[in-house]
Amino acid sequence: MSFELVANNYGKSRVRLLRVTRTGPQHEIKDISVDIQFEGDFDAAHTKGDNSKILPTDTMRNTVYALASQQPVGEVEHFGTRLVSHFLANNAQVTAVKVGISEHLWSRMGTEARPHPTAFVSTGNERRTAAVTGTRERTTVSAGIEGLLVLRTAGSAFDGYMKDSYTALAETRDRIFATVISAEWDYRVEDATFGLCWRTVRGALLETFADHPSESVQHTLYAMAEAALERCDQLTEIRLSMPNRHHLAFDVSRFGIDNRNEVFVPTDEPYGLIEATLRRN
Repeated sequence: MSFELVANNYGKSRVRLLRVTRTGPQHEIKDISVDIQFEGDFDAAHTKGDNSKILPTDTMRNTVYALASQQPVGEVEHFGTRLVSHFLANNAQVTAVKVGISEHLWSRMGTEARPHPTAFVSTGNERRTAAVTGTRERTTVSAGIEGLLVLRTAGSAFDGYMKDSYTALAETRDRIFATVISAEWDYRVEDATFGLCWRTVRGALLETFADHPSESVQHTLYAMAEAALERCDQLTEIRLSMPNRHHLAFDVSRFGIDNRNEVFVPTDEPYGLIEATLRRN
């Protein structure tokens, strides 16, 4: 009996980094988590226990800190590209490097007129993400958003759907619409205007979610993806994932109180999961 090793990769995950850039009295911070994966000529490590072509994952971690110390992280897409280029240039046995970065977002304390130069507050669970994959022939760059919790209290309906003998859901023209937006998009070029494009896409997603006359999660998801592609022509496609975080109306009539569709019970599980990919023609 014989066996064939058909695929393998290895790397370092969840490399945490906080980079402070001190430019005079005002400081900038980047709070990121980096995942690194190598593909290449590593068969002998598996089949023969030969580690001569294995770069330790501890070295991968150290490289993140070393490159971050040499210059500011900047846009996460650019930092991912720097890491990919470094690893490809110094490891002939590697055929592909994939770097994924998740950025925890902070905003300055203080007021808009007087932002604090060195004090920051967390923006919550939202993350800015980037993925850079490089080979000897080409580099591809993707970016995205994770954990963007949004909710609207009007303009959301769900009716006219298919029913069978197990359908118990009542149709509605007025429901709570809440979701946690996850978005990922691909860039046409390696060096797009990453920061501006990320902010533009985020704004398009939020504005469309807030104002779109929604007949379903699917209906609004499509409109959001369409708006993102229209506003940033550097995108080739966008992938959206939107779990339907249900908020169930609580029946207060049992207590002799009129139901005015004002009291709801948020539920985490189970939830509907709606996903789609929209590509530019």
